[in-house]
Amino acid sequence: MNARIAIIGGGLAGLFAAWRLQERGCDDFVLLEAGARFGGRIETVSAQTGGARFDLGPTWFWPEIQPELDRLVHELGLERFAQHERGDTMIERSPGSPPARVRGYAGAPAAMRLAGGMSALIDALRSRIAPQRLHCDQRVTRIDALADGIDVHAQDAQQRVTTWRVARVLLALPPRLAATTIEFQPALPDALADAWRATPTWMAPHAKYLAVYPRAFWREHGLSGEARSGSGPLAEIHDASTRDGEGDADGEAALFGFIGIPADVRAHIGEAALLAACRAQLVRLFGKEASDVRFETIKDWAATRLTATAADRLATPHHWSAPDNAATSGVWQGHLVGSGSEWSLRYPGYLAGAIDATQTAIDALFTETSP
Repeated sequence: MNARIAIIGGGLAGLFAAWRLQERGCDDFVLLEAGARFGGRIETVSAQTGGARFDLGPTWFWPEIQPELDRLVHELGLERFAQHERGDTMIERSPGSPPARVRGYAGAPAAMRLAGGMSALIDALRSRIAPQRLHCDQRVTRIDALADGIDVHAQDAQQRVTTWRVARVLLALPPRLAATTIEFQPALPDALADAWRATPTWMAPHAKYLAVYPRAFWREHGLSGEARSGSGPLAEIHDASTRDGEGDADGEAALFGFIGIPADVRAHIGEAALLAACRAQLVRLFGKEASDVRFETIKDWAATRLTATAADRLATPHHWSAPDNAATSGVWQGHLVGSGSEWSLRYPGYLAGAIDATQTAIDALFTETSP
């Protein structure tokens, strides 16, 4: 199988790269996604078939400081709305202390969400890309640099291997995942490989809990749906209702929270017990109406093989500096470039970082290949 460019990874960075290549007149590419779906760390779930969609991965973006992503949202004709923050906040300062109600505040700059969840962004990009260029269930295991090109070896669920001969490779996945799950022949330069392995994958250690309700009852009591807790298991809670309405019979009212328990402890507790503990915490914070859960789920990203490595199981409390996205000498120079979010110099780990890093990588690719 032959193509000019191989894009490894079908999340936001990979799909955006494919679309931008098409726009620049390059349709000789192939996108290889290891999983059964596109989106990567962008994932949504519905409480019922055809119902509202809720984010289990990234939820927000900030147009004021991430204008490139906002332009993409407008270019694709997607609808955005502000995160609901009106009302008071609930606080649990320490284990055993009663919840306290405090005055809420609006974040600045304003956080925005997408109607239909962040998967609307994935769906819009995918619909604009030639389907014959997109391949799911193709896990890249080895990339070989040869005298007359690069061989990309991908394996499907039945262990069947397909080899693609290409001229250049865009790594649209986290640096650590690329460095630990793909064999490079010859090996990447030591300093580059070490930097990639040392770069945490954003969200990989974390887990989110989602509870969907018949209505947004907390708003009726003047609460924003936000909470902070030193008791847990949820450390931070937000209103996850779709749009900015009050919720209705279609299940548009919801709360979500980030679980503050380490990944190894979560695995020991088990999902059923963790669901019950999260639900009980919402009752403590928001009252007995919080027990009337229509749908609930936990997404543990640390348990997701195509996102997290063993090194990602410890939480990283902040974003970090991006590593180099390419080799500056040797056989890989000019033939392999990282375009995943963690390689962004401006927004490493954010959704906007996937757009920034991909645009940088594509610009470099066309500069290198121009006469």
